Amino acid sequence: MRAPAPAPSRPRARRTAVAALLCAAVAAGAAACGPSSEEAKPAGPFAGLTGSEIADKAFAATAAATSLTVEADTTSEGERTKAHFSFDGTGKCVGTLTTGAAATTEVLRVDKKNVYLRFDETSLNEQAEGESPEVREAMLKTLRGRWVEMPASDPDAKDVVSMCDAKELLGDFEKGASGVARGEETTVGGQKALALTEPDGGVTRTVYVATEGTPYVLKIVTKGGDEPGTIAFAQYGKPVTAKAPAAKDIADLD
Repeated sequence: MRAPAPAPSRPRARRTAVAALLCAAVAAGAAACGPSSEEAKPAGPFAGLTGSEIADKAFAATAAATSLTVEADTTSEGERTKAHFSFDGTGKCVGTLTTGAAATTEVLRVDKKNVYLRFDETSLNEQAEGESPEVREAMLKTLRGRWVEMPASDPDAKDVVSMCDAKELLGDFEKGASGVARGEETTVGGQKALALTEPDGGVTRTVYVATEGTPYVLKIVTKGGDEPGTIAFAQYGKPVTAKAPAAKDIADLD
């Protein structure tokens, strides 16, 4: 029996939980969140800049990074999602998405043409749920331990590919937003940082920006609300290694 292609809705749906939190975080202080007065021009790191001006610099620098690693631990609609992606501007990307206790999808891209997905046993069983025993067995036999290849331009790969591009991830940030307040100086992963905060009802979002070297975003923390979580940014400028799977390790869905 011919095994059907696995529905890529799994990685798409799981990426949405991370993206929703990131979108809300980078929009901190945007007009949609409601205006608030800017603080006086301060001294210290980024002397003379308001919180919103620092946020503009930080997100612009992060989006322009040649490479970086994004690690997220979020909750949406009661389900926990963890993601770890390393990518660069040439199209290389390696990462994993884990939902619930164990369902994991591996993501691999060596250029901007194709993307490869590999599902663990838990994820495969979830995707085969509701299928007949014959189809279920065929899916598991064909896909267990193998990669699924699809064009990066495929609509079914869109959400996964978005996790491999800083500009896509930060695309919802509104330059010139108001209401982002400067917070305390601290350290994130051993790097000196300045906290930028924006309360929004019962939700508080804090963006940590590097104060030495390039003002990259180091971490975004969202507390309260329906989608709390943490997204960390690291390994800026570090090489990303991504090699296409061997032909024998790619599932033949035809």
